[in-house]
Amino acid sequence: MTDKPISRYPVPALDNLPEDVRERILAVQEKAGFVPNVFLALAHRPDEFRAFFDYHDALMLREESGLTKAEREMIVVATSGANNCQYCVVAHGAILRIYAKNPLVADQVALNYREADISERQKAMLAFAMKVATDSVTITEDDFRTLESHGFTREDAWDIGAIAAFFALSNRMANLTAMRPNPEFFTLGR
Repeated sequence: MTDKPISRYPVPALDNLPEDVRERILAVQEKAGFVPNVFLALAHRPDEFRAFFDYHDALMLREESGLTKAEREMIVVATSGANNCQYCVVAHGAILRIYAKNPLVADQVALNYREADISERQKAMLAFAMKVATDSVTITEDDFRTLESHGFTREDAWDIGAIAAFFALSNRMANLTAMRPNPEFFTLGR
């Protein structure tokens, strides 16, 4: 274990946070059994905390989607690996292992989704997500046609792209703040 701080920015005490932010953090703690460091680190700016988690929930909890919860997490893990975001690879890797009921998939997807034990459909999804996260200016109609050939709709493409784009922001904020993953994430779903 390390004594390093979870962020290079001040982490506010729960008692000093606005009530709605504190309540959200405590609800997560109750559900997970611990407070993921992202909640504490981003609480440094409560207005941005609210906006961040509102958009996160709109993307990751969206019910009218052709993507499973595991596929959404695959997008996060693959693109976060490409963006060298330790926090998101570790935290969302744990969530992916749980949703996929597979202790190996997150490590495979984070390192090289092309060689991971996932479907061709999921590989096409991740290829599109990676393009959004790392080279979005090169997206063409051919990319959409490839997704469609694997059964994805235009709305699914939006979901894939929005998750990749949102987590590109998240990756950069985690790296900016030197956010450290909680030790609990390393063993979840293994």
